[in-house]
Amino acid sequence: MRKMGIVSTGTWFPETTMTAEELASASGLPEWVVREKLGIERKYVADPNVHPNDMAVNAARKAIDNAGIDPMDIDVVLCTTEEWREYLLWTTAVDIAERVGAKRAWGVDVHARCVTTIAAMKLAHGLLSEDESINTVLIAGGYAISHFIDYADLDTSFLFNIGAGAGAMILKRDHPENQVLGNHMICDGSMSRHVIVPSSGTVQHPTDQAVADGGFKFRLVEPEAMKARLGEVSIPNWLTCADEALRKSGLKSDGTPYTRDDIDFLNMSLIKPSGHNEMLSQLGLNEEQSVYISDTGHIGEQDGIINIEVGLEQGRLKAGDTMLMLGAGIGYVWGGAIVQWGPAQ
Repeated sequence: MRKMGIVSTGTWFPETTMTAEELASASGLPEWVVREKLGIERKYVADPNVHPNDMAVNAARKAIDNAGIDPMDIDVVLCTTEEWREYLLWTTAVDIAERVGAKRAWGVDVHARCVTTIAAMKLAHGLLSEDESINTVLIAGGYAISHFIDYADLDTSFLFNIGAGAGAMILKRDHPENQVLGNHMICDGSMSRHVIVPSSGTVQHPTDQAVADGGFKFRLVEPEAMKARLGEVSIPNWLTCADEALRKSGLKSDGTPYTRDDIDFLNMSLIKPSGHNEMLSQLGLNEEQSVYISDTGHIGEQDGIINIEVGLEQGRLKAGDTMLMLGAGIGYVWGGAIVQWGPAQ
């Protein structure tokens, strides 16, 4: 496989926010539970005047500027804008390409919920390895799923951290920095219909009555079954993704394979603090070797990009670090990627 490196990132957030106090008021949960159990101090929420792919375009323009490249150099756009976007049955990747000036690029939409960025990185690696005409890939997407949270439904409290925003990443073939070494995905379809928006598709259209009855919000169909299954498989699947991504990363400069001991920085999608801390413990890391975006919220698949920027800003992600990216999308799909940050070793 050809080497692929992250050239730059870009993020964008709406001005609209929701505080822990406001979330507590809306849900009836004590404020200390929102802060300590859910891990939210403040989160960005969707602005009805700023649409998902608009946010993606804003983030993509930042990534392009940060990379210092001509948009015409982009060969492929992998769009991670969520399905809740400006229009149904609409290819958002080509909209991004047109609006950022990547007029040579072709594009495709990628969806795996909150693990989509890691999945898109895997697809980008395959494209750059297989097709010599592809040298530069833009991954970009917007996220406005906070529209679908019903704070009165405590069965879905694990979704209360969901916010809004956008992220983008430029990847290049043989880029000598921030190389993506390995990637691994796992799915468990036994939970594919546990978390749904009931009145949103061909099974049940979002009629006025269905919307009024709460059908156009996230619902947990089998709460106990899903919670039991997630409790059983989530951490083991994440660790398997980490171990397999390490195995697929090849050998270090000294000729030895990568192991968990080589991980310097955990870049993990925002989950409750107890789960985040458990992963740190399982990997033998401390809090300084990760970031926790409690003042941003869970921006779905964009968390991985946001965490890179926050990690760099806080000085926790440094040149020479081996970064583990972890994410999971409802359905459920788990993914992990290994990135050697800084100059190639």
